[in-house]
Amino acid sequence: MATVLVAGADALPVVGRLFRPAGGRPLASFPLGRIVLGRWGAEPGEELVVVRQGADRVEIHCHGGRAATAAVVEALAGAGCRPTTWQVWHHDEAGDAVRAAALEALAHARTQRTAAILLDQYHGALGRAMDEIARRLRAGDAPSLAAARDGLRALLARGSLGRHLVVPFQVVLAGRPNVGKSSLINTLVGYGRSIVHDEPGTTRDVVTVATAFDGWPVELSDTAGLRAGGDALEAAGMRLARRHLAQADLRLLAFDAGRAWTTDDDELLAEWPAALVVHTKSDLPPDISRPRPAGVSASSVAAGGADELARAIAARLVPDPPTPGAAVPFAEPQIAPLAHALAYIDSSDPMSAAQALGGEGDRR
Repeated sequence: MATVLVAGADALPVVGRLFRPAGGRPLASFPLGRIVLGRWGAEPGEELVVVRQGADRVEIHCHGGRAATAAVVEALAGAGCRPTTWQVWHHDEAGDAVRAAALEALAHARTQRTAAILLDQYHGALGRAMDEIARRLRAGDAPSLAAARDGLRALLARGSLGRHLVVPFQVVLAGRPNVGKSSLINTLVGYGRSIVHDEPGTTRDVVTVATAFDGWPVELSDTAGLRAGGDALEAAGMRLARRHLAQADLRLLAFDAGRAWTTDDDELLAEWPAALVVHTKSDLPPDISRPRPAGVSASSVAAGGADELARAIAARLVPDPPTPGAAVPFAEPQIAPLAHALAYIDSSDPMSAAQALGGEGDRR
């Protein structure tokens, strides 16, 4: 399915020459918003639907794959239309870089929650917040400057989330061999993505799967078990696991609750102190011979055994979710001016800070 928009003063005459309504009436005789079934091009023609959306706008709704859409566009180009992408057209039409970027990002949103945040930015949440900060900066008095500084810091604090409204968070699960990592991954995503076997070194590559926790998009990775020794192939898998760990937004370290806590476990935790600790196989009797660090207990076999872990992952990734309608910068062209403006405020130069943000007209 595809929608082709024809916009401009000659939109109706051009489409009217190429489209034949099923009832024989000319397209111009139908009221705005009326769905008109007909055929496109020379006999017998492609069956499709056309809707007049305005005096200078006509939508063509076609089906049949890319070839059918390409044929419609080719015919329009032959009739004098200039083809363009919807991204370029919307940017020119909207005249607002933030709104145009938000609409493009919306097309790639993976969850309803992230789409709702982007939709708020499309409707002006971020633009209004930046305009208000710029207004306070131009006021120049101490309370206004303090409020502007707080506003910039709040927006920048949401920048990490904003970058991940389309690009998923990278969450990497690591641990010693046979602690239940692959089983846990399968339980979290709801199907058998990773191979499970009791032979150490079964997972030698990084296995990734796209999922979401509490509406936040995540690329979840299962990695090779980390241990001393192993053959050359297993060692390569462990090097790959550490590279993924180094680049992750969140690291999960899995430890078998049924095994005694060891100095090797201490060393692994010391290597990644900010990781979320996961005590696997919580359905089995735990080994309490030595104290172990606090963490989330999870099971791959017990009902709801990974629910708490899913909630903990979401809370770590987005500890302070934005409220509906909140401003959230979601791309570098918005985040960079905020950082520059804050630096100018800290240098006691509020006017340069206001110029860095620009005004409503400057962002068009």
